Amino acid sequence: MSLNSTPASERVQIAVFGKRNAGKSSIVNAITGQNLSIVSDIKGTTTDPVYKSMELLPIGPVTIIDTPGTDDEGTLGKLRIEKALSVLNKTDIALLVIDSQKGITKEDNDLITKFKEKDIKYIKVYNKTDLTKNNNTSDENSICVSAMNNKNIYELKELITKIYDNTNNNVLIKDLINENDNIIVVAPIDSAAPKGRLILPQQQVIRDLLEAGAISSVIQPEQLEQAINNSKIRPKLVITDSQAFKEVNEITPPDIFLTSFSILFARYKGVLKYATDGVKMLNSLKDNDTILISEGCTHHRQCDDIGTVKLPDWIKKFTNKTINFEFSSGGSFPSDLTKYNMIIHCGSCMLKDREVLWRYKEALRQGVPISNYGITIAYMNNILKRSIEIFPDINL
Repeated sequence: MSLNSTPASERVQIAVFGKRNAGKSSIVNAITGQNLSIVSDIKGTTTDPVYKSMELLPIGPVTIIDTPGTDDEGTLGKLRIEKALSVLNKTDIALLVIDSQKGITKEDNDLITKFKEKDIKYIKVYNKTDLTKNNNTSDENSICVSAMNNKNIYELKELITKIYDNTNNNVLIKDLINENDNIIVVAPIDSAAPKGRLILPQQQVIRDLLEAGAISSVIQPEQLEQAINNSKIRPKLVITDSQAFKEVNEITPPDIFLTSFSILFARYKGVLKYATDGVKMLNSLKDNDTILISEGCTHHRQCDDIGTVKLPDWIKKFTNKTINFEFSSGGSFPSDLTKYNMIIHCGSCMLKDREVLWRYKEALRQGVPISNYGITIAYMNNILKRSIEIFPDINL
């Protein structure tokens, strides 16, 4: 995919960390070749993470993230540090910028510990070498640079590409189908559907089917029966929007696999097993329990919004309990999850797989079952077992 067409969730995230005035923003500007971040001698100029998309070959589309200094002070400083550290949950490669005049500090070593805890590849970038005679490092993942005069910035980019680990083999569905398999994609066009385009999960699934060489058709729910009956090749799989699960299940014969975009994305992000285990909590909910419904993106709510309207109504009907609901969206995800009895997350198409996995593991670490929209809807319609049958490594 090109830079402009690649969603943020599919770009490699390269985040720049370090103390105030180490030259993080100058490094970002040097790497991107733009005056993206404000540079100043005043400490704490960067108050929020700043994101910039660029092409870094041979990796491809990446996002460079400039973060606040992790040695900030005061009440606001603490909040800025929290903002900086939250970026770790989506970081593929970390650049630790160190003022070469001062050398590595406790704060720098604390960051290295966090990188290792989260299994993040990192580079120690000794900046401001134009101001010191110390221009050498024996560490193969360290480099001495000067953002001021662009010294070794090209070499830094080369080092980034060298340590990049492109071993994420997660796929949506193409590994489970064969060339010329007949696949039907059900993509409802309703009041919540964006005008003039398909939503990202639909786009990515269709792309996966094309790469697999499948014969795919994209239809609306009311066309499904005709599409199945008119097919010369018996359909192998029907993929539907979760909101139409019940209707599509009733139409789709039992010899045809059935799943949803949301379930495919749980597999793609590496959380399908966690989500199928977590959904069973629906049977144990009690009156006045609280569910957090979390979405990875922020959008204008419609009157029949899936997250804030439909899901709560369906859950109340399924459990026959008085349930309290709270909501989060976009980059916000509560740090303290212990007040919740269950979390139901969206399909996470807009989030990095690393961040999605962190959210699920953090919920489980705090003892809170977590699932997602599609799996929850399938479970409440008693079709979860059918909707994951195509995945040989998942059992209920």
